[in-house]
Amino acid sequence: MKYKVLIVEDNAEIADLVQMHLRDIHCESDIAADGGTGVSMFLAGNYDLVVLDLMLPVEDGLSVCRKIRAEQGYVPILMLTAKSTELDRVLGLEVGADDYLTKPFSIPELIARVKALFRRVEAMSAKPAHAVLDDQLQFSGMSIDSAKRHVLIDNKNITLTAKEFDLLLHFARNPGRVYSRVDLLDQVWGYHHEGYEHTVNSHINRLRAKIEQDPTTPVYIKTVWGVGYKVSDDIADT
Repeated sequence: MKYKVLIVEDNAEIADLVQMHLRDIHCESDIAADGGTGVSMFLAGNYDLVVLDLMLPVEDGLSVCRKIRAEQGYVPILMLTAKSTELDRVLGLEVGADDYLTKPFSIPELIARVKALFRRVEAMSAKPAHAVLDDQLQFSGMSIDSAKRHVLIDNKNITLTAKEFDLLLHFARNPGRVYSRVDLLDQVWGYHHEGYEHTVNSHINRLRAKIEQDPTTPVYIKTVWGVGYKVSDDIADT
């Protein structure tokens, strides 16, 4: 299957490099050199993935990301940033980016991230029509609609980023099972690179901040010290 990718990057060398290597995995791609052009091209085109720089002229990457997420339909966004602070990465994820890469990045890692996002889209679209029972997951005070990607806690809507939702859904579909950080990188992110376990930690912390009444004493997602994380056994049995 051939995918169509929009690359929004003002550095021509990086944009051309990304385009060249995406071609190696049979992706067609277009390049926009500023955020305003990127938004216009996205609205006019039919893209399967957006590779989006954070620092852009005309409109920055956060603004572009918000506008893409305001549109109907889901298109994965891989954000590129030269900034290395956690705040910049968090902002990108909070406005709807699915994943991020900090410049300078390696080409094998870029391709691994892109393939992982494509696999997730394929898995979502290939879901059998009869699998309706898994659409609604109920825990103590929490309701997860996997088809609509909505989460309610005590009838209050909880806004999650795409990856936070995927992480919560993975736990909810496997109650009581303990996952290491490496397991979660492989199974939720779709790749594993040495040293990226901190990505799991930061997502778990942000997810807890949104779904737990007291994130320091979590009820839903428990830490299994020295191993990883799991959905609370008590909740899994409800």
